[in-house]
Amino acid sequence: MGIGVSVFLIAIGAILTFAVHATVSGLGIHTVGIILMIAGALGLLVTMTIFAPRRRAGLIEDRTVTTDPVVTTGAVTRERVVERHDVY
Repeated sequence: MGIGVSVFLIAIGAILTFAVHATVSGLGIHTVGIILMIAGALGLLVTMTIFAPRRRAGLIEDRTVTTDPVVTTGAVTRERVVERHDVY
C-alpha cells in the first residue's frame, strides 16, 4: 500500500466517521470509518518504515582523480589532473 492509498483511506474513514449521519441496518458506518482510518494509518506507517531507509539523508560524493604523467616543456613542468564527481 502506498502513501496515496493510505491517505485516501484515512480521508474516506474520516468522512464516514465525522460527516455522514445516515444509518444502515446491520452496518455501523461510523465503525467502518474508524476501521478505514486505522487501516490507512497503519498502511502509512508501514510504507514510511519500509521506504524510508532507501532514501539518502545527504549527498554522497564519489571523487575520481586521474593524473597524467609529468610533461616537461623547457623549464616549465605541468601536470594535468582530470576530476570526475559523481553525486548520488
